[in-house]
Amino acid sequence: MSWQGWFTLGLVALVFVAMAKDIAAPDVLLMGATIMLAIVGIITPKEAFAGFSNEAMLLVGALFVVVAALRETGAMDAIGARMLGKARTPQGAMLRMAAWINTALVFLNNTSIVAMLLPVVTDWCRKNRVSPSKLLIPLSFLTVLRGMTTLLGTSTNLVVSGFMKDSEQRATVDGAAPAMLHALRPVGLFEITPLGIACCVAGTIYMVIAAPRLLPDRKGVMEQMGESVREYLLDRVVTPSCRLIGQTVTDAGLRQLPGLYLIEIARRDKVIAPVNPDELIREGDRLTFTGIVDSIVDLERIPGLAATDESYEADPARRRGRRLTEAAISPRSPLVGQTIRAADFRALYNAAVVAVHRGGTRLRGRVGDIVLRAGDTLLLQTGPHFARAHRNNLDFILVSTLEESEPVRHDRSLLALGLLGLLIILLVSGENLLNPTIAAFFIAGLMVATRCISTSRARESVDWQTLISIAASFGIGTALDKSGAAKVIANLVVNATGQWGPIAVLAAIYFLTVLFTELITNNAAAALMFPFGLAVASQMDLSPRPFSIAIMFAASLAFATPIGYQTNLMVYAPGGYKFSDFTRIGLPLNILLWIICTALIPILWPFALK
Repeated sequence: MSWQGWFTLGLVALVFVAMAKDIAAPDVLLMGATIMLAIVGIITPKEAFAGFSNEAMLLVGALFVVVAALRETGAMDAIGARMLGKARTPQGAMLRMAAWINTALVFLNNTSIVAMLLPVVTDWCRKNRVSPSKLLIPLSFLTVLRGMTTLLGTSTNLVVSGFMKDSEQRATVDGAAPAMLHALRPVGLFEITPLGIACCVAGTIYMVIAAPRLLPDRKGVMEQMGESVREYLLDRVVTPSCRLIGQTVTDAGLRQLPGLYLIEIARRDKVIAPVNPDELIREGDRLTFTGIVDSIVDLERIPGLAATDESYEADPARRRGRRLTEAAISPRSPLVGQTIRAADFRALYNAAVVAVHRGGTRLRGRVGDIVLRAGDTLLLQTGPHFARAHRNNLDFILVSTLEESEPVRHDRSLLALGLLGLLIILLVSGENLLNPTIAAFFIAGLMVATRCISTSRARESVDWQTLISIAASFGIGTALDKSGAAKVIANLVVNATGQWGPIAVLAAIYFLTVLFTELITNNAAAALMFPFGLAVASQMDLSPRPFSIAIMFAASLAFATPIGYQTNLMVYAPGGYKFSDFTRIGLPLNILLWIICTALIPILWPFALK
C-alpha cells in the first residue's frame, strides 16, 4: 500500500478515536480530516467539497425546515397528542406509539419525529405517573426501526444512496459494464421497504416483550433535580374562538396538565369552586389557575384562552414575536404597594402581566387585584427584547426569557399539513413529477412564503453540524477509494471470511459497520464503510448493491450504546438512563437484526451481477 493509503487509514483511525472519546464535534473532526487530505494532495479541492453539492445532503437540509414548520404551526403537537390518546399503561402507550410511528409518521425523518414526540411522551409520563425511562428508549428504538422502511426515514439512507449515485457517475466515466451501473443506481423510495418492514416487525415484537423486563424504573433528570415548586396564580378568559368551549374540564385536558390546578370558574355573577371534572366550559368563563411555569406555557399554546390583562395580545397572528418573561420585583420598584390593575404596567414597561408568584404563599383571588410586594415574581408577555432592555433596570431583581414560549401558529396548521401532503406526493412520484431535492426545497420555500415558519426560524432549524458531517464524509470516502486503502482492507475482510462464501463476507461488513456506528456516528460509519463495501464486491466480482444495503441498515440499526444513534442521545438525559441500560436492551436487538439482514439481503438483492 502506498503512503497515501497509510496516511488516509491513519487519519481515519485518529478521527475514529477522537469521535469515540468525544474530543471534538463530529463535523469538526470530519471536516478537518477532509481538509488535511486535500492539503497533502490525496484528493483535489473539488473532491474535498463535492459533498456540499450532493443532493442527499441538500435534501436533508430542506427536510429540517419542513419539519420545523410543522412544529411551529402546532401540526406536529396535534399529531403527537392524538398518538397516545387514552393509553394509561406503558405497554398501551408503547403499542400506540408503534402504530402511529409506523403509519401516520412513516414519511418523516426519525430524528425529527423524536424531537417532536419527546415532550409529548414525557408529558404523558408525568400525567400518568409513569417513569419516562419506561418509554423513551422504546420511542428512540421504534423510530429508528421505522426509519428503515423508506429511503426518507433517516439521513443515513439518503447519504448511502448519495454515495451510490456518485459511484455510478464515476463508473460511467470509467466505462463500467451496464450490469455494474445498474447495481450502483441510487436507492428507490420504497426499495428497502420489504427488509425494513421485516426488521420493524421483529424489533417491535422484541421491544413489547423485552422493554417491561429490561428497562429500569428510573426518574429523569428533571425529576432527579426536583421539579420547580414555584407556583403562579393566573386568570384565563375563554374567548369565542376557543376550541375548549362545550368540553368538560377533563376532556379539555385541564386536569391532566402536570403541576396545574384549576381553582375556580367565574361565570357572570356565579363562582364555581371547587370545579367538578364534568363541568362544561362556556364562552366568557373566567378560569383561575395555580401552577408551575411549564404548564402555563402549555396553556399559552391553547388558542382562544386569553389572559385577563387588557394589554395581553390574544390574537395568534399578532402574538408572533411575543415571549413569556419572568421578572422579580425589587424593593425600589414603583410597583410595590400597587395592584396590578392600578399599576398601568403596559404603559410603564410595554408588557402584560400573565401570572404572579409569591414565595412560600399560595395566592388567592384575582390576579389584577393582587397588591404587589418586593420579591414577587411576575410572568409577563413581552416583546423579544424585553429581557435585554430591562436586565439592568433597578425596578427588577432578575429578568429572564422562557425558552420555547413563543406562540404556535395554529392558524397555519392545516396549511402546513397540506404542504406536507404535497411533499409526500412529490417524493413518492420520484423523478416523474419533480426531482426529490428540488421538491423538498420547493415545499420548504412555500412554508416560509406562507408564514408557516419565519425566515429566521427556518435558518435556526437547520442542523448545520449534521449537514457538515455528511458533506465532509464524501471527501473521506473518496480518499479511501483513491489511495487504495479501501482495497487493502477489503482484501483482509475477504481473506478472513471469503472461504465461507459471500454471505459470511456480508455478515462481516454488517458487523463492522454496526461496531463503528456504536462508537462514533451513523453517517460517519456509513462514510467509512462504503468504500470498503465497494472494494469487497469488486474483489469478489459480485454486485456491490447487497453490501451497500447492508451498510445502510447497519449504520442505523445500532442500539447498544447511547452514542450509536442521535435519537438515543436525545432520550438519554430525559429518561435518566445509564450507559448500561442501552447495552442491556440494545445488544440482543442488534444481534437479532444482524441475523435477519444477513439472511434476507442476499434474497432481495442477489450477489450476482445481472
